[in-house]
Amino acid sequence: MTPEDLKLLVRTIPDFPKPGILFRDVTTLMGHGEGFAAAVALMADKVAASGAEAVAGIEARGFIFGAAIAARLGLAFIPVRKPGKLPVPVLAIDYALEYGTDTLEVDPGAVGEGRRVVLIDDLLATGGTALAALELLRRAGGTVSHALFLVDLPDLGGAERLQGAGIAVEALLDYPGH
Repeated sequence: MTPEDLKLLVRTIPDFPKPGILFRDVTTLMGHGEGFAAAVALMADKVAASGAEAVAGIEARGFIFGAAIAARLGLAFIPVRKPGKLPVPVLAIDYALEYGTDTLEVDPGAVGEGRRVVLIDDLLATGGTALAALELLRRAGGTVSHALFLVDLPDLGGAERLQGAGIAVEALLDYPGH
């Protein structure tokens, strides 16, 4: 399947979570066996080309794609978690959301000093969560120079923000607008 085929499998829900937003729901792609496998294969090819030694996925849908890609390539998977989910001492970072703040955590022992890590998530919007994850992985010793997303919403500027932090950004699919 091509990226154009995959794009047809992503459901668009108007006015969610608020009026004027077109929500790109990737669960319909994940529920399509052939489409999900194709998305993972295409993303895995990009991760392999980056020279990564590990894949970090952002909770929750970044876990789904990241773990599948890591398993396909025989690489380590590093979960970037919401607070209070890891049973070991963690590194944590607070970051701003549109309405408030949130926190991400990682087990620094899972990252490893100098290990080449690719950051994975399902969707890139403003880039705030990805930037926080990037900083957290770097603080844990990882060398992160690539981020990969299933979907990019380019009008929201996330790719430019990540590129400004020295990250090469790729996405399989993009949707202009919000």
